[in-house]
Amino acid sequence: MLTLLLLLLATAHGLDKLPYKPTLASHTLGGLMTATTFTLEQPRCIFTKVQRNAVIWLVVAIPKAVDNFNNSVAPGTPERAFQGFPTRAPAYMTLNTTLLNYPCPKPSGEITVLRVGSETSCAKDERRPTCNGPLPSPGSYRVKFLALDGSEPVAETNWSDLITLKAAQPFSSIPVMGSGHRAGMIALTSILSILFAILLAGLVALLVFWGSDVCGGSSTFSKSEPVTVQRYNIHHLQDQTAARL
Repeated sequence: MLTLLLLLLATAHGLDKLPYKPTLASHTLGGLMTATTFTLEQPRCIFTKVQRNAVIWLVVAIPKAVDNFNNSVAPGTPERAFQGFPTRAPAYMTLNTTLLNYPCPKPSGEITVLRVGSETSCAKDERRPTCNGPLPSPGSYRVKFLALDGSEPVAETNWSDLITLKAAQPFSSIPVMGSGHRAGMIALTSILSILFAILLAGLVALLVFWGSDVCGGSSTFSKSEPVTVQRYNIHHLQDQTAARL
């Protein structure tokens, strides 16, 4: 009943329901989805009937807030602040821009995506309630685009399908090596350590032996050996010479 009432109010205010459903960007783009962000295709050539100065907002909501979502609640209010999402605010509004940034047709070769959840600096700054901050959990979430002319809603798209982010893998679920493999690695490490110690000890012994050998060789040349002079007694030669005379 409430959903029908909201639909009647939207029709009475001239809200244009656009037959477009926001979609995730192409899988060929890297980093399409993370634990805190996701990437949407820009709504090119969708808001063709709104005034050029209308502001187009992205609405991010938890699934249970979709049916009762009130387009008249202004962005930046406590009910639409990112810092209160999803506990105090079941939906928030962000990434506001005009049609100038959604040209139609799309220029050839241009990447036309919106990165939802990419601003980390304003995530806790309540002075920036329209912050495009990281999503607080894997979700799920649903999104739509809403065009405002001043504070008046003038056009909206359909809600997207459920968007569920990647869940962070708990540490306990990370596979570890089996006990047998771990024991083998420990044994190999021990053997390598012993071999290294033996090699090091042999190298030290070699250095000590080489040092002592050098010291011993140099001492041989440092000492002068005594010179032995053999003396001959020549008295008998002198006596023979005197007799001949």
